[in-house]
Amino acid sequence: MKLFLGNKAYSSWSLRGWLAVKHSGLPFEEVTVPLYDEDWSNRREGDEFAPSGGKVPILWDGDDIVVWDSLAIIDYLNEKTGGTKGFWPGDMAARAMARSMAAEMHSSFAALRRNHSMNIRRIYPAAELLPEVQADVVRIFQIWAEARARFGGEGDYLFGDWSAADIMFAPVVTRFVTYSIPLPRFAAAYCQAVISHPCMQEWIGGAQAEDWVIEAFEGPVEG
Repeated sequence: MKLFLGNKAYSSWSLRGWLAVKHSGLPFEEVTVPLYDEDWSNRREGDEFAPSGGKVPILWDGDDIVVWDSLAIIDYLNEKTGGTKGFWPGDMAARAMARSMAAEMHSSFAALRRNHSMNIRRIYPAAELLPEVQADVVRIFQIWAEARARFGGEGDYLFGDWSAADIMFAPVVTRFVTYSIPLPRFAAAYCQAVISHPCMQEWIGGAQAEDWVIEAFEGPVEG
């Protein structure tokens, strides 16, 4: 398999796709494509990117199978590994909630994404959140708390063990850290668990090692 990614410091969807492939345990080649540099337009129109419309991440499995969109990559890898890697909880009620949360993450929280872009290499002082961003944050805390209370058990993650739900919310965790967003105690513990996950530490190390800087994603949001 070959996985095409954007810059590790900034590309939230690339992080999700990469975490999914790492979780599968399957071997893959990683190809990082710097976003928005002078060659970006040419690269995104190449044959390897054509099926995705030039978006990352994109997963090629051999010459015939191409999967783009992080949630689709998760489901493809879950199927490819026969459901043995714990992408989704085994309990039906937990699995239903985990899938719903992943889908909500996929389609929602636009205000948080728009106003607080991912930048793993930075930590900014806390600032007042826009009302629409605060609403997104409150909703995230709400569903995190419900998942932890109902299905977290003694584990560190939303459904006890590391799963696709944690993969989908991992970039949100980095945003909370980057922008010093105040966290209730349970959310702070969860965020620390996510950041401490070995795969997250590997990704963060890769982001720190990058020398690309995209000025549009640098600096705190001004209210």
